[in-house]
Amino acid sequence: MTRMPIKHTPRPTTADDASFVSRTLARAFDDDPMMRWFFPDDATRDSGLTRYFTTLLLRQYGRHGVCEHTDAAAAFWVPPEGQDKAVPDAETVRQLEEILGDRAPLFRDAVKAAVEHGPQEPHWYLAVIGADPAARGQGHGAALLRAGLARADAAGLPVYLESSKPSNLALYEHFGFAVLAELRLPGGGPVLWAMRREPQRPAGG
Repeated sequence: MTRMPIKHTPRPTTADDASFVSRTLARAFDDDPMMRWFFPDDATRDSGLTRYFTTLLLRQYGRHGVCEHTDAAAAFWVPPEGQDKAVPDAETVRQLEEILGDRAPLFRDAVKAAVEHGPQEPHWYLAVIGADPAARGQGHGAALLRAGLARADAAGLPVYLESSKPSNLALYEHFGFAVLAELRLPGGGPVLWAMRREPQRPAGG
């Protein structure tokens, strides 16, 4: 039987894609230090992460950001004009706290610490990006990164992200990011690296 090729072209993510995208991101973030801190139970992490990313997509980034996916990866971006609106409302906070259970206070403290170190200048924010481990190294994450970075470059704006996975730093540096700060999250949490990328002129521009 002929295998269908896996598509790398980024496509807009809608509510109809929520189940697929959330399961993909749950697999992608299973070994992420910050997500393992928020969801320490191996038996329930997958279901917790799936609910977590579903809530972020449907209630936050899907409404006020740019969400895209391939057949094996997904990314949530926030443009400068959406950043004030992308702050979780009361119902979103309630849902996230229900999902996180007794880890909710740690989550709130981590978000507060990250926001305090966020840039004040207009920028694009890469909130979430992840690829299914079964497809890592096949270019899915890179395709999503390039699509978002091209939008930021076209607008002449920098891009900001946070990463808690040391092995991802070299990848982001390859795409032009530099570490701004190294933050130890409160409550004994993992290290979070704040990274920024200067806008780049298109080739030949």
